[in-house]
Amino acid sequence: MSGPVLVTERLELWRPQAGDHAGLVDLLAPEAVRRNLGARPTSAMEEFNRLLRNAGSWALYGYGIFTCRLRGDDSVIGICGVFHSWRGFGKGMDDTPEIGWIFAERAWGKGIASEAAAAAIGWFETAFGPRRIACMINDTNVASVAVAEKLGFVRCGEHDDGDARLILLERNG
Repeated sequence: MSGPVLVTERLELWRPQAGDHAGLVDLLAPEAVRRNLGARPTSAMEEFNRLLRNAGSWALYGYGIFTCRLRGDDSVIGICGVFHSWRGFGKGMDDTPEIGWIFAERAWGKGIASEAAAAAIGWFETAFGPRRIACMINDTNVASVAVAEKLGFVRCGEHDDGDARLILLERNG
């Protein structure tokens, strides 16, 4: 792919590329970024697998996670998009479009996650029509819950995965 799929006021959203691997490793290295993702250490192998999952959603379903960069900057500032997921615990989280985002600390508190997620939802609904999108957020991640609610997601359940309590949300298009 030669350019971004979406461009917002501050961001470029790209489909995953092999060259994104190092940026993903850097993005997920800080413990603060992983705190609400299970807080376990990551590795180059885990981030390679994340990259493959992200690319796989695009290949199999035609939609997925975007790699996010500030306009004119090559470094990865985050990932965000509607991807096809199967969480394995039911509750509307299996075999469904799900939105998710992870951003670098330097992007926090600036509305960047909201900007990226709104663009991703807009693109998804234009391409596939309005439909239900699920969302799953650690209950300690107050900022991400606020982003989801700003985008029209409403709580539809909870799930205890043993390590964390997850808030389940949905948005019906």
